[in-house]
Amino acid sequence: MAIEKEEVEEIVKARTDKREYRRIVLPNSLEVLLISDPDTDKCAASMDVSVGAFSNPDGLEGLAHFLEHMLFYASEKYPLEDSYSKYITEHGGRRNAYTLSEHTNYHFDINADAFEEALDRFAQFFINPLMSADATMREIKAVDSENQKNLLSDGWRMNQLQKHLSAADHPYHKFSTGNWDTLEVRPKAKGLDTRSELIKFYEEYYSANVMRLAIYGKENLDKIQGLVEDKFKEIRNIDRNCPRFAGEPCTSEHLQILVRAVPIKEGHALRVAWPITPEIHHYKEGPCRYLGHLIGHEGEGSLYYILKTLGWATGLSAAEGESTFDFSFFRVDIDLTDAGHEHMKDIVGLLFKYISLLQQSGICKWIFDELSTVCETKFHYQDKIQPINYVVSISANMQKYPPKDWLVRSSLPSNFSTDIIQMVLNKLSPNNVRIFWESKKFEGQTNMVEPWYGTAYSIEKITGSMIQEWIVSSPNENLHLPAPNAFIPTDLSLKNDHEKAKYPVLLRKSPYSTLWHKPDTMFFTPKAYVKIDFTCPHASDSPEAEVLTNIFTRLLMDYLNEFAYDAQVAGLYYGIRHTDSGFQVTLVGYNHKLRILLETVVEKIASFEVKADRFSVIKEMVTKEYQNYKFWQPYEQAMYYCSLILQDHTWPLMEELDVLPHLEVEDLAKFVPMMLSRAFLECYTAGNLERNEAESMIQHIEDVLFKGSNPICQPLFPSQHLTNRVVKLEKGKSYFYPVEGLNPSDENSALVHYIQVHRDDFMLNVKLHLFALIAKQPAFHQLRSVEQLGYITALLQRNDCGIRGAQFIIQSTVKDPAHIDLRAEEFLKAFESKLYEMTNEEFKSNVNVLIDMKLEKHKNLREEAAFYWREISDGTLKFDRIESEIAALRQLTQQELIDFFNEHIKVGAPHKRTLSVRVYGNSHSSEYKIDKSSPAQASSVKIDDIFSFRRSQPLYGSFKGNHVKL
Repeated sequence: MAIEKEEVEEIVKARTDKREYRRIVLPNSLEVLLISDPDTDKCAASMDVSVGAFSNPDGLEGLAHFLEHMLFYASEKYPLEDSYSKYITEHGGRRNAYTLSEHTNYHFDINADAFEEALDRFAQFFINPLMSADATMREIKAVDSENQKNLLSDGWRMNQLQKHLSAADHPYHKFSTGNWDTLEVRPKAKGLDTRSELIKFYEEYYSANVMRLAIYGKENLDKIQGLVEDKFKEIRNIDRNCPRFAGEPCTSEHLQILVRAVPIKEGHALRVAWPITPEIHHYKEGPCRYLGHLIGHEGEGSLYYILKTLGWATGLSAAEGESTFDFSFFRVDIDLTDAGHEHMKDIVGLLFKYISLLQQSGICKWIFDELSTVCETKFHYQDKIQPINYVVSISANMQKYPPKDWLVRSSLPSNFSTDIIQMVLNKLSPNNVRIFWESKKFEGQTNMVEPWYGTAYSIEKITGSMIQEWIVSSPNENLHLPAPNAFIPTDLSLKNDHEKAKYPVLLRKSPYSTLWHKPDTMFFTPKAYVKIDFTCPHASDSPEAEVLTNIFTRLLMDYLNEFAYDAQVAGLYYGIRHTDSGFQVTLVGYNHKLRILLETVVEKIASFEVKADRFSVIKEMVTKEYQNYKFWQPYEQAMYYCSLILQDHTWPLMEELDVLPHLEVEDLAKFVPMMLSRAFLECYTAGNLERNEAESMIQHIEDVLFKGSNPICQPLFPSQHLTNRVVKLEKGKSYFYPVEGLNPSDENSALVHYIQVHRDDFMLNVKLHLFALIAKQPAFHQLRSVEQLGYITALLQRNDCGIRGAQFIIQSTVKDPAHIDLRAEEFLKAFESKLYEMTNEEFKSNVNVLIDMKLEKHKNLREEAAFYWREISDGTLKFDRIESEIAALRQLTQQELIDFFNEHIKVGAPHKRTLSVRVYGNSHSSEYKIDKSSPAQASSVKIDDIFSFRRSQPLYGSFKGNHVKL
């Protein structure tokens, strides 16, 4: 069987990448990239098909997306419905797919020993799929539910509005998700059978020569190649051309327009776009990367710096937006303050002033070279990521780039070309601009409605001369190009640290802090991770304190932005966020200049002053965020209420929103010194740092904050160490909390059905995890695929500060939450017999799958740090958790799992503790009234008031505060 092997130039890979790659082309013209990684625990595959929503037939909007849903169901070789998903889930994997304009991507990952059969099941979808009539109807409902979830999302709404305002005969103009109307009602009215159209679409477009496959395996390349040849050779090749859609989506009618649109959420935004030549044609020259770097810069003299100083903007990004081979947009998105909204013309004027500065300055080689250096370092020292994410990105790249650049993509601009950058820069002119201006202030002032999402908008034509006037009348500010970046790392050497500590060690402990340190024994990259967690009892002792702490952390980030922006460009990231007990500073990235950034952050904390102009901007921003909580998806609201009920000492968002308007500069100026007056620092350092460096960093922080004649911080009293405690639900009781959704326009309802099980314990943890693993796929199949309750349907584990449980999360427009609650219980009743009937072989197989899942290694420093930090912040400090849980799994018997289920999970079990949070959407308001007013059944308890309930309940002991020894 003739297989064309790698005849092209060698595939360029990162210097630190030990994996092996091989390109092959099967006789059916399927192009494949094989990746061999002997260190991997998971294998993965991704198939990218060069057809997407642009190919939807007229009057069948969403057909390509619907096919993506249907293909997963069954195949002639494996006819049992959903058996692919079942196999993947039962072997520790995930599967998913997505549809774009010109691509559809299917992908999965799985434990390595199950890869061969999974690959066979996967390949069959492209050989002989079974798209049964029965599944067709149910899956149209799933697509409709997915669309329902998006109807009140500003991202989806504004994206469709931009598409709507384009040439009606260009596929960019179309609606791509699909819904009940486009896939059932309208086709039926025309005498079309959706299933026949689906099969016709598949047969017309799905051909091996327009597919690209990326495979990530543990075996050597020859073995993987044999596997791929065997499984994928049967995909038919009808020698299709990749669908191409020539021509620009925007004619002159759709350029030089100012569109006012009404969003769902609070806040104002300006989205400015120009049609340009797609970057894919010049990816080595990187014109959009160069221009995006400058227009989106946040350092001194940048457009954002000026807008921020004027108090007009809170965020700005600039980059190439949606693009194909044939068309593309360069986009500048600006988040506006209330004052900025009043100065829209000035802001557009300043944007064009900055563009004209770029024209006058000429294209600068030193800026391109600096960008090129940053990109090169980033590429060669990139972190490993999950295999599934890796193959998805590569299979999509295989459609766009020559094989040698499949891994590099456009991430290494190396050819400096003044002409090409200038060509794109010239397109950013007033003559072909599209301006989308979003604000709720336009309510009642619009005269048009976008048909698919119902977005209200109006259009005004603008001319080059109008924009010229805006430029002239905009403020005279000192816009200039950025200075050279001082944060680019030049020392990328690895520390010769001979420590081989398997787990974090407690390096130092003082009245002020503890320092946990984990030397790098896994990743060997010139990167480090530092987390400083400030416990400040005064930061969370009231809703006011919580909000002021939030504003304090935002202001710190705001003050540091100009300085730290260069560090982020150079690959050194930082964040400051408020927590339930204070605030947290995190730094991650190249270690060379990390200490400079850390010391600057600490200095800013020590010398904090409230700047009145910035306070009012941040307060306005925080206020809008609080106001926008009501637009959360209903399932997010249900999860929020669940946490509020369970976690002691948390304040409700509504109270925080109530206090916000009354807070002024003086309140924060008084609050911060008091908040910082008592503090304890829990620190974690990891990566390319020696222990003496880590110790000296923390010593420096202590010196700045706790030492000196007039210290900012004092150590905590023993009584002030905060704990995170969780409500202990009563055995044999089912609690439920019915509540109306916060957004009266949202049709969706949601349920979180939570089963509380135990306080962290290795044996109980693995029993719970094994139950969740075995029940996850049957729950999805029954509640989503069969009953079609809603697109968002999941059974997951839950961990609140070491208190473990399981939860069903379901969002639905078709049934109300009380009904869904009953369906979740019915599922558990049916699942019982599955558990009893399981053979010993199946039980052992499930145990082994879970062991393999637990043995999966961390891919990078962030993943490892997240794992160990969870142990530190929960106070559990079980750094050997994985080994201990695997040891417990090896001891576990099937009868013990059944006993666990019967005691904690089984419906009606005398020791079972459940909490159901039922969020009622507008389509179920009558059911809400019934649920709210009807008396609770025996053993079920209605929660009327969360805080009365919380106060009346016992709490689990906290793991925090168990004294740790050096």
